[in-house]
Amino acid sequence: MESTAVAATTVTAATAMTNGVMTKTMSPSRTAGKPIICKAAVCRKAGEPLAIEEIEVAPPKAWEVRIKILCTSLCHTDVTIWQIIESVGEHVDEVKEGDTVLPVFIPNCGDCRECGFKKSNFCSKFDLIIAPGMARDGTSRFKDLNGETLHHFLYVSSFSEYTVVDVAQVVKVDPQMPIDKACLLCCGVSTGVGSAWKVAEVEEGSTVAIFGLGAIGLGAAEGARLQGASKIIGIDLNPAKFEIAKKFGVTDVINPKECGEKTVSQVVKELTKGGADYCFECVGLVSLVQEAFESSRPGGKTIVVGADMTGAPLQLSLLNLLSGRCVSGSMLGGVKPKKDIPILIQKYLDKELRLDGFITHEVSFQEINKAFEYLIQGKSIRCLIWMDK
Repeated sequence: MESTAVAATTVTAATAMTNGVMTKTMSPSRTAGKPIICKAAVCRKAGEPLAIEEIEVAPPKAWEVRIKILCTSLCHTDVTIWQIIESVGEHVDEVKEGDTVLPVFIPNCGDCRECGFKKSNFCSKFDLIIAPGMARDGTSRFKDLNGETLHHFLYVSSFSEYTVVDVAQVVKVDPQMPIDKACLLCCGVSTGVGSAWKVAEVEEGSTVAIFGLGAIGLGAAEGARLQGASKIIGIDLNPAKFEIAKKFGVTDVINPKECGEKTVSQVVKELTKGGADYCFECVGLVSLVQEAFESSRPGGKTIVVGADMTGAPLQLSLLNLLSGRCVSGSMLGGVKPKKDIPILIQKYLDKELRLDGFITHEVSFQEINKAFEYLIQGKSIRCLIWMDK
């Protein structure tokens, strides 16, 4: 990408914390309606490290909120965050200054036909595209100190001390939710949990196979555990992930390097006596979608959670489709942000949903490029980036 962008996605800031829990909200903003100068991690050229620069963040327009970010986290696509409302634009009444929110890349207006359709979490009021500006008017709220426009990323752009997000893409959060755990729910973990809960609708006693044990795959395991699956098989080339996976309900593990002459699907069928009821592809490889599909039993369901950015075609056996096997796609795990993320937060507060094991590293904002290194090298599940540390 030769264009310049403020990297990232998700949540806001507070003035005080106790054990990671928000204890005090912000006083009425003295900066409302005015530009804010702050630091941001800017991508000037594809493949190069992000540069920490001072930028100007414009006030929010109608239906927008400006938020101060406390911490953010990396996903393979971008990021996730925890933030507090600094100021709001016209026509914003569901959140106010000082509220704690999670920004999410999938909009949820709550009024359109798709938002009311329980089998989809897309919003027909907004296009889900990688656009350089805000969702409603396409313009940017960022510029550098030379006056050059800086682009947004996935409408959220959280690698900045302040960001502006459409109100359709913020979720109000219970202030009792610990900050570090909340930021996990903006993207990867919600995607995994939701794919088992909302898309597959895993039943009690069913068998599950998960291809890829990163944050999304572990989230799928946790979702399957919550749904009562009796056998959860985790498949990954990195055996270091296996012990972590067991914390989220994985009962059996497969390292494809150790399958000998057998395919992974053959091993899965042996472990499940004919194939898994539900298979989840959480890496983003067409070849793994095909392997996951072959691992399912007649009548089984394969959920595609990872995104293969190469655009490679998917080839499936028509005979296997005729046997009742099916494939379903999943974006953010089918989660409708404003309705379902609060449910996940409450499950965590009720000690049902396990989130603690996802965080493996923490860095300061100045060390943001180190977080990318951890991710690319496969050393982290989730690395938190603290803005004020």
